[in-house]
Amino acid sequence: MRRIAQFVLHHRRIVIISWIVLTAIGIGLAPKAIDRLSAQFGVPGYSAYEANKRVLAAAGNGSQPPVTIVFTAASGDVTKAAGLEAAIAAAAAAAPGSRVSSVFSAASDAYVSKDRRTTFANIYPAGVRAFGPNTFLAPIEAEIASHRVAGVTAKVTGFEALQIAEGDGGGGPSLLAESMIGGVGALIILLFVFGTVPAVLMPLMVALVSIMTTFGSLWALTYLTDVSIIVQFLVALVGLGIAIDYSLLIIFRFREELAAGRSVEDAIVETTTHAGKAVVISGSTVAVGLVSMVLIPLPFIRSIGLGGMLIPLVSVLSSVTLLPAMLSIMGHRINRLRVIPKRFTRAGDEEHGFWNRWANLVMRRPYVTAAVGLGIVAILLVPAFQLHAADAEARFRPGAGPAIVGRDQLTAAGISAGVMKPFVVVLEGAKAADAVGPVSKALAADPGIAGVAAPKGWGTPSMTLLEAFSTSDGSSVDSASTIARLHDTVLPALAASTGATVTLGGQAAEERDFIAAVYGNFPIALAFVIILTYLLLARAFRSLVLPLKAVILNLVSLGAAYGIVVFVFQQGHGSKAIFNVSATQSVISWIPLMIFAFLYGISMDYEVFMLARIREEYDLRGSTRAAVGRGLAATGKLVTSASLILFFAFLVLGLSPGADIKQFAVGLAAGIVFDATVIRVLLVPSLMRILGHVNWWMPDGVARLLRVSEPAVAPEAG
Repeated sequence: MRRIAQFVLHHRRIVIISWIVLTAIGIGLAPKAIDRLSAQFGVPGYSAYEANKRVLAAAGNGSQPPVTIVFTAASGDVTKAAGLEAAIAAAAAAAPGSRVSSVFSAASDAYVSKDRRTTFANIYPAGVRAFGPNTFLAPIEAEIASHRVAGVTAKVTGFEALQIAEGDGGGGPSLLAESMIGGVGALIILLFVFGTVPAVLMPLMVALVSIMTTFGSLWALTYLTDVSIIVQFLVALVGLGIAIDYSLLIIFRFREELAAGRSVEDAIVETTTHAGKAVVISGSTVAVGLVSMVLIPLPFIRSIGLGGMLIPLVSVLSSVTLLPAMLSIMGHRINRLRVIPKRFTRAGDEEHGFWNRWANLVMRRPYVTAAVGLGIVAILLVPAFQLHAADAEARFRPGAGPAIVGRDQLTAAGISAGVMKPFVVVLEGAKAADAVGPVSKALAADPGIAGVAAPKGWGTPSMTLLEAFSTSDGSSVDSASTIARLHDTVLPALAASTGATVTLGGQAAEERDFIAAVYGNFPIALAFVIILTYLLLARAFRSLVLPLKAVILNLVSLGAAYGIVVFVFQQGHGSKAIFNVSATQSVISWIPLMIFAFLYGISMDYEVFMLARIREEYDLRGSTRAAVGRGLAATGKLVTSASLILFFAFLVLGLSPGADIKQFAVGLAAGIVFDATVIRVLLVPSLMRILGHVNWWMPDGVARLLRVSEPAVAPEAG
């Protein structure tokens, strides 16, 4: 790091010009990069996804969940209403290439309520399921509205319609607006951290450079692999928070070195040597968390890991090159143009101020402090163990309008919510047509199936399709059991007895494939991250105990974030009042994975910020108590300020419509605040004080293996 600092000092103008050029290129390529992002996702290699893919290839539809139209008669048998069959046909025609099922095409009472006043039709749109707005729902709704049936109400509902009803159809701020809001929030916090215009503007400049350069790098990555559309939001908001975090650490240390009487050049070298090293370690841990997603066998998840990994890499490079170059030019002027009085921005140092008093309190009462922290952790971990990863059931989806009314009409009529995410049983082979009867009979006898039908026009020369309805919502725990039973036992037995290939498809089955693919491989990704992080920190801090403590506390922090998401959204404590989202009884299936990938590395930033300073103090003084106390006093304001900026950025992300983004944003925001307070302010210093000289244990053999050496210092006990 010292050589990097000296290079930057000698070539600072070249460094600055290079970053200006990269930023200009990034600005030009950002729109092109966004246009090239992929909105598709899938679960290749898993049976339901592959079955749906074969249906799509043969019939041109089946990749997307159906649009469900609910018809309710004021009285009498709804199926006898004049014009009903024509209305269904017109709605299907409004979505070219779709297939439809109803009481008319299937001649089955599975589509009619027991009192025969309510019936439904499912329209399976053509094309591939993807992120983003659909183009088929509005034409179907318009056609239904124009084909009114006397005495019958018609409501369009289903998975897509319910998502739009809860806000996923739009209405939130744009990516640019979210970035601007996040930037304004960061500006306000930075004003109260530094108080001077140059010190406030520099982190924002570094963030701008990092974000735009990352978009330029993202454009290049899209030519090597598909990259998910989700990455653009992460680059903008996570990139904003991380770049400012790293800039905070550099500027904090630079001002500290200037205050100690060093020249500008010496301050740059010392800052880059110590704070720059911490930034590199922090960025590496964030990158490790993201690259672990490559181990998940889903292309769009892998692309998020690869695309997201660019964020910390670019932020680290800009923080240890561009920022020192600008600081070397700015010099002591970093403290000029004060807009906030010093009394509001004074951090105190190792000898004075709030953080010094807090550090002394923790050093005097480590067991009490640790007990308080562990008590808070225990409270939050309880709901974490109740986490249920799945898409929200239809009955728990918030919102208002025809989609919600239609859903409620199905429930009131005694029709299972499973009709909105039906099972599609795919029969293939020479004996497929002959197998329809036996397969239908066996499925109808299954306790988890409410009805089975073989709609007309669904067959192709290569396959025959059956539609089956679960007795419960396709995203429920009961349906998961039904899917497992059909997939593992019932359908294989039917295939053996009929000679046809029998596969379970449909959206509900594909969702279970997604969960199996993600969380079946999650232990591998977790082990990868833990081992790599442990080795990285062991070498950086020359200890086998400190990285173990860091990894354990990071997992605790992650568990607490899960607990908060479960408490707020799954159990519904405050979600309605704050986000207008009712209790979902589940956490959307991809949320826990994404929270892990980002929060694990980001929260480790604060651990690294603290431990780097504590290790530095220990090397100077040889006293654990003094090192922990002075390290906490020196980094307390830095950690809390950095966490507030990230907290605000993630809350801004939560302004996006849709319960899934809100869960993701709240999980990250709450996890960051919990980590910066309970973990870093309570548990890290108190546990290090309790462990004493054990913190620094590193056997000679392991030290040689990791190629680290101890400084010439005589450690004191405690």
